[in-house]
Amino acid sequence: MESLRFLSAAEVRTIAREHGTPVYVYDEATLRDRATQVLAFPNAFGLCARYAMKALPTAAVVQVLTDAGLCIDASSGFEAERALRAGVAPEKIQITAQELPRNLKELVGQGISFNACSMNQLRAYGTLFPGSDISIRVNPGLGSGHSNRTNVGGPSASFGIWHEHLGEVKAIAAEHTLRITGMHTHVGSGTDPDAWAQCARLSLGIVEQLPDVTWLSLGGGFKVGRMSGESSADMAKIGTRVTADFEAFAQKHGRELHLEVEPGTFLVANAGALLCSVADIVDTGDAGYTFLKIDAGMTEIVRPSMYGAQHPIVVIPQSDEERGQGTYLITGHCCESGDILTPEPGNPEGLAPRELCEAKVGDYVVIEGAGAYCASMASKNYNAFPECAELMRGVDGAVRVIRKRQKLSQILQNEVV
Repeated sequence: MESLRFLSAAEVRTIAREHGTPVYVYDEATLRDRATQVLAFPNAFGLCARYAMKALPTAAVVQVLTDAGLCIDASSGFEAERALRAGVAPEKIQITAQELPRNLKELVGQGISFNACSMNQLRAYGTLFPGSDISIRVNPGLGSGHSNRTNVGGPSASFGIWHEHLGEVKAIAAEHTLRITGMHTHVGSGTDPDAWAQCARLSLGIVEQLPDVTWLSLGGGFKVGRMSGESSADMAKIGTRVTADFEAFAQKHGRELHLEVEPGTFLVANAGALLCSVADIVDTGDAGYTFLKIDAGMTEIVRPSMYGAQHPIVVIPQSDEERGQGTYLITGHCCESGDILTPEPGNPEGLAPRELCEAKVGDYVVIEGAGAYCASMASKNYNAFPECAELMRGVDGAVRVIRKRQKLSQILQNEVV
């Protein structure tokens, strides 16, 4: 069975009783430790490490990570505005977005940088800022990930400008007298240093054709094992492999490229836990299953339903007592057959019961690995469930509210009746 990561059973009970459930809890010490690891990423000629804030954009988390020395990667103009609101300096924010921000001129005017992710975006930028410097996102033709839904490189991905279209990129840049000084790539979520090294070499080969480029971003996607036994990306090994390629490029072309990386999951995944309660226990007979129904679900964590993603799950009794074990499927509180927290690995339509501590109604359930793409990516307000609160456990162990629990009135406030 899985175990708690940074909370104790006593802390779980106290937090649940004082703040109610469901509630997210993030651990500041883990966040800072992860930031230190990222900032130590091996590099040849300098490093800029950005936090991919789409993973968890809550202001207090952004503040902890930027205070530790990270810059910000924003996936929309709105995320960039959230970063500004959290106190991040504009020059530390970069936008890499599928959709061109409608207020791009205002954001860039404040000092925020922008990666053009398509020819259309490049033309729009050139129209707004002729004669300026720009960076571009390029799809190098390679992808990596634990599933097709986390693979953002290669011919099946729409992210970035396809590497064979550089001629058109250069023509657009010349038309608007733009100077391409940076290049961004991102291949997905994986652990294989060989795949990262191959992507680096492909990307460096593209940079050869862009003589004004001074920095290259290899993106994020450093996979983190949430379940015990799952493998995680080794940042040191990946960085060492990539450093050798940057050094070889410098020797051959006389350009010492600055490296950028932008992890999200690596920084926050295991720094977060979702605390829930057992709302009901039902079964479908001897030939079926026993279900733990919890007071959370797709409205707080949708990754299992989307990807068949696996999260450690721990049952904490309401009081210290000896319990046996039980075999359960965990279901969420949404009226939706896909609201399953224990799918088969990689198969959201399969079912994989878990061996857990014997549970009773009212017990607490802790879903670990809930820091990345949980609060930020959930099916918010489905079945009219309000967003749950978010807490930060400080380095001193004290717990504070960093996002209040939503009220039904806040869900309804923009409706016109």
